[in-house]
Amino acid sequence: MPDLCLKPNVQVEPLFDRWYVWPYLIPPGPAARNVTERHLKIMDSYIREPETHAAAVKNPRFLGGPFVDYNGQRVDEMKELMKFTRENRSELICLSEALVELDHVLQSNAKGTSLQPLYPRVPEILRGFVELTYDLNHHPSFRIIEPLLYRKYYDRSAQSLALSLTYNDNRPFILSTPRLRSPDLIFLQIPFDDEVVDWLFSLKRRPSKAAIRDRLDVPNTEQKLLSSFFSHEAPPPYERYTGAGIRWRYFGHACILIETARVSMLFDPVLSYTYDGSIPRYTYQDLPDEIDFALITHNHQDHILFETLLQIRHKVKTFVVPANSGGALHDPSVKLLLQYSGCRNVIELREMESIQFGEGSITGVPFLGEHADLSVLSKLAYLVCIGRHRLLFAADSCNLEPSLYEHLHKAFGDINALFLGMECDGAPLSWLYGPLLTRGIPREMDQSRRLAGSNYEQAAALVKSLKCQEVYIYAMGQEPWLNYIMSVKYTDLSRPIIASDRLIKECQARAIHAERLFGEREILIP
Repeated sequence: MPDLCLKPNVQVEPLFDRWYVWPYLIPPGPAARNVTERHLKIMDSYIREPETHAAAVKNPRFLGGPFVDYNGQRVDEMKELMKFTRENRSELICLSEALVELDHVLQSNAKGTSLQPLYPRVPEILRGFVELTYDLNHHPSFRIIEPLLYRKYYDRSAQSLALSLTYNDNRPFILSTPRLRSPDLIFLQIPFDDEVVDWLFSLKRRPSKAAIRDRLDVPNTEQKLLSSFFSHEAPPPYERYTGAGIRWRYFGHACILIETARVSMLFDPVLSYTYDGSIPRYTYQDLPDEIDFALITHNHQDHILFETLLQIRHKVKTFVVPANSGGALHDPSVKLLLQYSGCRNVIELREMESIQFGEGSITGVPFLGEHADLSVLSKLAYLVCIGRHRLLFAADSCNLEPSLYEHLHKAFGDINALFLGMECDGAPLSWLYGPLLTRGIPREMDQSRRLAGSNYEQAAALVKSLKCQEVYIYAMGQEPWLNYIMSVKYTDLSRPIIASDRLIKECQARAIHAERLFGEREILIP
């Protein structure tokens, strides 16, 4: 049998009951709320008014909204999926209702006196899984004991992979359109932690003589389509960086690969596939065979992309994530959700803690803002020190408090290169976190609290405080292969473009190299 490789344009979408998986569909609590407050509501709306959805997806004003992108033609299939969800996710539906009930009990009865009498009023299915708490101003809340909740409610049977060949960047938005059957699509009922997943994606680099049909359970009617996903043509070998300095490559959005002759690290892995696109890009073929560190800055779907993580985890020696064991519904443990998805050797890093490696270190740096003023622990910027070079990957940090960066400058000194997101509009609180809210939110409050990065004034102050020598604006969501997770369409008049252009001009006037990254970019540091 000849060797076979997985073609570089095989697109793999991880699914939860046909819905594209993002970080809040792994932990049981957030998954339960998204099933009832996002999935079921969107499906019900589509079934009742398919024409409204068909019109909305064509209107740029509703980009990223809760509208199904199927032109109103899939109502019967949506009814089947909705029925399946109600029957097979009844435990999660009950869990979602119990979380609402618990919150109502606390808000109605916890007035600053002891919470002990309220434990008998915790919904039965949550007893032993939560701790009731106050903050220092006597506001009641609860802490989920996440490791126990996973043991009870985490269900691998909901997981599958959708395989297809892709030739362009067009895909329906992930938060609003489930993936229904298509003649060019194969569904593999494989949980994410299955070793077959690693074997399958290793075939992008390492040819195999193994009988594909013996490893993948695919009906005979789909064997021909499955065969089209594989090729006898071996991929080009990866040319490892062997220079004396540092090479960094921009893969789009916040994904950057740093390499020296001895170490490699990949930040916020979000990659494009290999096909003839109009925009040059690095893809999966441009990753080394081994990655020493894969680092996650925060728990949003454009920074933790399971579609990419599942395809590269067999290469990654160590995943580095922000530390969190707070048990908040809106801030689940990143370590747990990666481990339950099959990622091994996941280590947590806290603010101002460091990981040492042969020629340098990685330090977790405080990350303010971008989370609509919610108390979120699962976020870190990363300072990479290699030799005398200091590179700060600040992701979507918002400079809400300039004094922070004055303190950081005293601790670390001047920064050679700053990587900073400037998506300063940002979606409102409800866009991402709405399903987790147990009570309605006034429009004024919702619009005020944004998922926003630094604007011009904030970014300029940050650059000044850290005495940056180079500034790279990234994580803007502009690359077309991010449309299905970002739904961002900028023009020259968009505020993030105006703000970042202004920062670049300001930096250049002060003899600081500055640019906004897009597509692909390579820099060699001697």
